[in-house]
Amino acid sequence: YDHLKLPIPDGKKIFFENLSGAGKAIAVLTSGGDAQGMNAAVRAVVRMGLYVGAKVYFIHEGYQGMVDGGDNIREASWESVSSMLQVGGTVIGSARCKEFRTHEGRLKAAHNLVQRGITNLCVIGGDGSLTGANLFREEWSGLLTELVEQGLIEQDSVQKYSALHIVGMVGSIDNDFCGTDMTIGTDSALHRIIEVVDAIMTTAQSHQRTFVLEVMGRHCGYLALVSALACGADWVLIPEMPPEDGWEDKMCQKLSANRAGKKRLNVIIVAEGAIDRSNTPITTDYIKDLVVKNLGFDTRVTILGHVQRGGTPSAFDRILASRMGVEAVLALLETTANTPACVVSLCGNQSVRLPLMECVEMTQEVQKAMDEKRFEEAVKLRGRSFENNLKTYKLLAHRKPESDLPRSNFNVAVLNVGAPAAGMNAAVRSAVRVGISEGHKVFAVSDGFEGFYKGQIKEIKWADVGGWTGQGGSLLGTKRTLPAKHVDKIAAQMRQHNINALLIVGGFEGFLSLLELLTAREKYEEFCVPMVMVPATVSNNVPGSDLSIGADTALNAITSTCDRIKQSASGTKRRVFIIETMGGYCGYLASVGGLAAGADAAYIYEEPFDIRDLQANVEHLTEKMKTSIQRGLVLRNENSNENYTTDFIYQLYSEEGKGVFDCRKNVLGHMQQGGAPSPFDRNFGTKISAKAMQWVTRKLGETFRQGFEDSCCLLGMRRRALVFQPVVQLKGETDFIHRIPKEQWWLKLRPLMKILAKYKTSYDVSDSGQLEHVVHNRPKELDASVAM
Repeated sequence: YDHLKLPIPDGKKIFFENLSGAGKAIAVLTSGGDAQGMNAAVRAVVRMGLYVGAKVYFIHEGYQGMVDGGDNIREASWESVSSMLQVGGTVIGSARCKEFRTHEGRLKAAHNLVQRGITNLCVIGGDGSLTGANLFREEWSGLLTELVEQGLIEQDSVQKYSALHIVGMVGSIDNDFCGTDMTIGTDSALHRIIEVVDAIMTTAQSHQRTFVLEVMGRHCGYLALVSALACGADWVLIPEMPPEDGWEDKMCQKLSANRAGKKRLNVIIVAEGAIDRSNTPITTDYIKDLVVKNLGFDTRVTILGHVQRGGTPSAFDRILASRMGVEAVLALLETTANTPACVVSLCGNQSVRLPLMECVEMTQEVQKAMDEKRFEEAVKLRGRSFENNLKTYKLLAHRKPESDLPRSNFNVAVLNVGAPAAGMNAAVRSAVRVGISEGHKVFAVSDGFEGFYKGQIKEIKWADVGGWTGQGGSLLGTKRTLPAKHVDKIAAQMRQHNINALLIVGGFEGFLSLLELLTAREKYEEFCVPMVMVPATVSNNVPGSDLSIGADTALNAITSTCDRIKQSASGTKRRVFIIETMGGYCGYLASVGGLAAGADAAYIYEEPFDIRDLQANVEHLTEKMKTSIQRGLVLRNENSNENYTTDFIYQLYSEEGKGVFDCRKNVLGHMQQGGAPSPFDRNFGTKISAKAMQWVTRKLGETFRQGFEDSCCLLGMRRRALVFQPVVQLKGETDFIHRIPKEQWWLKLRPLMKILAKYKTSYDVSDSGQLEHVVHNRPKELDASVAM
């Protein structure tokens, strides 16, 4: 709290007062298959462990290194994890170890740990690695007794090292571990897949080809399903839900119908473990031959393979891994001899701790259900996130015949308001297709409320939004114009087109627009209709939602640019980069981008700073530069302070750092707003918008033309829940002058960034995860998994 210059509130658990790692030894290892983001997790464990006064060790080559001992177990230093945040894979190595599966192997491993006083293990891997760790923990006391009997350790070591504490983090690109919404590496793997799919789509379009893509997922179809959702694939095949008998004919009919609808390409995505109802594998070559034989389409096969495991981790994976790494150290410090081994995990937007074996058992239940052909149950056991993905894909990819659609006689208008944000088009596509599936006529409004009052409104059909998911910006067109000045003309247009509901995809201006339309209800009954907003802005400054569509794409742009900027100084003298980010008065991009890029400081409006803070940061960087650290990174939000501008900070650092480091500055500008949307933004936009349109359908049945407050809502993600909130209730939570919410969840991540940058600061652990039990399916009202 001292970093916020606030008094410590009553009842808060502050890190230094209650938790200490002094006298403890923590070892970190990566095991099983590698995943992007593992290095970020290792870095966070090492630095947080050292920060609390513990000794931290690397165990190289996973369990093999633990069994072999020697130089495979080395003490870690602060500098030893520098420059690894942006590196894919795992720099401490990972290996599958048959010897650890034997009692003799685990005995050797126990001896190697006791020799170094290690009784706290942080294991980063899949369910096999974590199961092995739990078995090791259960056998620990027996292993120590054997070591005493063999004369390898003293009797007092049994008392001194009586309990082995295990905390797991799931590193797996397949996202096949039950209990967590996202595993480390999954988002990065989706980035690799979507990059390839986007590239393939351009060549497929040129030649009117069909492409069959195989993605990883021997036992889990998450990557296939989510990438199909993110690129609008024509067909997807996954092991959890094999297609019904006769699927070949249905697929060919679908491909043929899409071509007849002037679509120039087809994309079929297949998980490597895809099977039919009789458990026979479905291969890419089988599908290719099927399409060529039945339809005569020019068809190509692409197998992505290990490309999906490689490359630099995404911003999401770096932040996830950093948060989980710090949480893992906290969990180890709080464990007692009776605490079960746990997994630190993500639920919605919140850290949680779950009993390791409960998660493992549920993961094994999924495979058992699939083996026994209980496929519906297998999908449910995967969790609500997976189930939502499947439902949404079916809803958007497969159009029902006109005769099967309900007839609602309602017209729904969809528009973008505010600045463009990547993912807006995915949200509009979803809204349009779900609206049509619900039996509505959907109207597209061009150029926001400016286009609305000018009458730029036309009906939009299913095929009109084909191929929109991967497009950046706003294809509908968007303006910052608010409706208040033209409310009479907008009411007239709503009357003319008989608009019965509004769905807005936009930023802070969208929120203001809803408030203005709510006020206009007193005068115009045309606005007494359901109105809902889905937040979409790179600034992530909309009240009522922890996340906005577009913010993840902007974070990835900032992170990848910072990586390149830092690399530009590689091999040169010591250098500090001052980088300005967008966001208006909201410091989300600077703070969370700083955490993802490994920044030393991030200056934002929400956390006031003065010349003394700037001086302290320069001195801190000077000290770090005198060691082996060669590069520094400082981020500044564009409106953080009207006097301490980017130029001022650059000149100050340049002057004060003379003789130690030189300085460069960079204003990232609108590159943060452009580009193709990230997989996260495509899926978040797709699913949150589908949920919004389903809400519109319900409200049209309940409150049409009644104009209740709860018929004018914002749909936002709050911690673990997706919540429809009346905009009038959000007024009290909003700072309208600076266009930001009064309370912002990500401010709690700022001390984490400072700790990982070697600053002395207090860390509030009151919000850290508590041990919970795994639930098979969260209630619908607590479902934030739609974001994933």
